[in-house]
Amino acid sequence: MPDTLTGPTTSTGARASGPPAAAPRDPARRTPATGRLSRARRAGIYLGLLAASGFAVLPLLWGLSTSLKPESTVLATPVRWIPEHLTLENYEAVLFHSQIPLNLLNSVIVSVVTVAVTLVIAVPAAYSAARYRFRGKAGLLFFILMTSMVPGIAVLVPLYYLAVKLGVYDTYLVMIVIYSAWQVPTIVWILRGFFESIPVEIEEAGRVDGMSAAGAFLRLVLPLAKPGLGAAAIITFVYVWNDYLIASTFVSDPDLRLISVGLYTYLTQYGTVWGQLTAAVMVTLLPMIIAFVLFERRLVAGLSAGASKG
Repeated sequence: MPDTLTGPTTSTGARASGPPAAAPRDPARRTPATGRLSRARRAGIYLGLLAASGFAVLPLLWGLSTSLKPESTVLATPVRWIPEHLTLENYEAVLFHSQIPLNLLNSVIVSVVTVAVTLVIAVPAAYSAARYRFRGKAGLLFFILMTSMVPGIAVLVPLYYLAVKLGVYDTYLVMIVIYSAWQVPTIVWILRGFFESIPVEIEEAGRVDGMSAAGAFLRLVLPLAKPGLGAAAIITFVYVWNDYLIASTFVSDPDLRLISVGLYTYLTQYGTVWGQLTAAVMVTLLPMIIAFVLFERRLVAGLSAGASKG
């Protein structure tokens, strides 16, 4: 009966058919070297991240230190990171004797409404781009992306002319419309990748159970898309909050200024009020910090899911 086993035999007279198998490497020999390389690389990454974090946080710490100093000691030498005399007079002046609280309220209103309008327009467009096939889809998506690459300064004069002619200059409406129009292309691309990461079988199961297409989208897809929606909302909110070009061009009424424009009131021809300026900056950063802390997980999940699909 022929032998059914393959490979080299252990008998002294038999010879293995085929080339001899290579001897396995000893894992103990390569583990220390690999471990040292891995630890060194990991240490380098951590050091790089620590240096980048320090570079980013250092100006904020300096601003916080300056905001707690009396105005007479802000430019005193030698420079002190920790003030000798801590004071809250700069925060008192900013919060109770300036228009910064009103500017903050204006920014919150414009930012929140812009986020809502942008999502209402971008979500159906992104879902359609992710689920449906139609002629010219790739070209249309490329055109949508291309519109977000147009620099704002290139269309500023026509937009200003239209705002004056339509009677919406010096209103919330003109800023909300422009901000939404500029953010929709970017948000469509972000949400498109996220919708593509949601299995289509979920909707098909809902349709089998009697749901309509709209019902499956609203009841099944949107709840799963919360991380992507959160990421899109944060990106839009931060863009509006930090913008200066539109806020300074289409609003001249001091009662309608956004916070990005309101900060410039501390830069005068007679000098800069550094203590109050840095205090106003710290107050302005607080909503951003709160938003990132509350939506950090959804932001990371949404961006990573959107990046995983083409």
